[in-house]
Amino acid sequence: MELILAVVIALVVAVAVTSGLVISGRKKKQLPPAEPPSTTPTITAPPAEPHVGDEAETPREEPRRTVEEVGLPTAEAPEAPEAEAPAVEEPEAPAAPEIEVPEPTAGRLVRLRARLARSQNSLGKGLLTLLSREHLDEDTWEEIEETLLTADVGVAPTQELVERLRERVKVLGTRTPDELRGLLREELIALLGDYDRTVHTESPEDVPGVVMVVGVNGTGKTTTTGKLARVLVADGKSVVLGAADTFRAAAADQLQTWGDRVGARTVRGPEGGDPASIAYDAVKEGIAEKADVVLVDTAGRLHTKTGLMDELGKVKRVVEKHGPLDEILLVLDATTGQNGLIQARVFAEVVDITGIVLTKLDGTAKGGIVVAVQRELGVPVKLVGLGEGPDDLAPFEPAAFVDALIGD
Repeated sequence: MELILAVVIALVVAVAVTSGLVISGRKKKQLPPAEPPSTTPTITAPPAEPHVGDEAETPREEPRRTVEEVGLPTAEAPEAPEAEAPAVEEPEAPAAPEIEVPEPTAGRLVRLRARLARSQNSLGKGLLTLLSREHLDEDTWEEIEETLLTADVGVAPTQELVERLRERVKVLGTRTPDELRGLLREELIALLGDYDRTVHTESPEDVPGVVMVVGVNGTGKTTTTGKLARVLVADGKSVVLGAADTFRAAAADQLQTWGDRVGARTVRGPEGGDPASIAYDAVKEGIAEKADVVLVDTAGRLHTKTGLMDELGKVKRVVEKHGPLDEILLVLDATTGQNGLIQARVFAEVVDITGIVLTKLDGTAKGGIVVAVQRELGVPVKLVGLGEGPDDLAPFEPAAFVDALIGD
């Protein structure tokens, strides 16, 4: 009995030992292998670059550091300043046109005398050459007449000049070049007449002076109005422009551009509007602004169309409701010759022309047209255009004009 009890106890012990070993083995399989103790200090130099192949070193884990240890901002720390966004450049507003200071008008014709070179060759030098011949027979005098007629002097002025030259040459006797030049200069100046060539811009009443500019299409009328504004500004006057040419496309824009360059305001209306109404408003604005001068640019009338010419008369009557017109300037193209005289006659019948502006007197124009148009209308040439520049409109000076024709 004791033997059997000892055997049972031995079996129980063996089973218990066996179960413990099995359970221990299972636990050992679940635990990770222990790492060998590291001898590397906490702060070390940066690890060397890894090697290639079998010699590559297994990366070691660095001890983790908190946000406070590395100095990074925590949630409570102030945020770093944001980078400023690049400034967006706004488009610049268009600059106001720079106000120009026109050249003084005094002596302009003298400065522009070179522009009369072609007229000088056809008239002045031609006459000097003929008068310098040793014998002035009838054939020579006929050539002198032909030279004057070709230069658009006109029949009556030509006959008058030839007769005076005949008498003075006969009395003079000897004819040196200087004597001939002096003689011809005196006679040509006398032929141009003794007129008041002032552009009247001062009203006898307490209103601005009013100047109306008329003429056919193509003569440079709107451009002349703009250049005249520069002449007046150069003489120290304030100007208001009236764009009453509502029939030609962009005429008002062209005139306003001229005005903006010298600081003159332009009164304008819709394209195709009533020219008389715009002219009236321009004078009204000039009175309100206490301007010195109002310049009214009218449409380029074809003198063969009676209706349009009648309308020009209407513009004149409407403007005169504010006060008398001080100047009515007729713009003529100097290169048109006798055609320009026909235009001048018709305009003179509609409005009382007080002065003439000859444009394009440089180039192929013939200087004699100055004499012819004055004789035709009985009014003086007051301004001449001698080029395309903004300050190439000059007050007409007979002596300077003749000096340019006959040369030094």
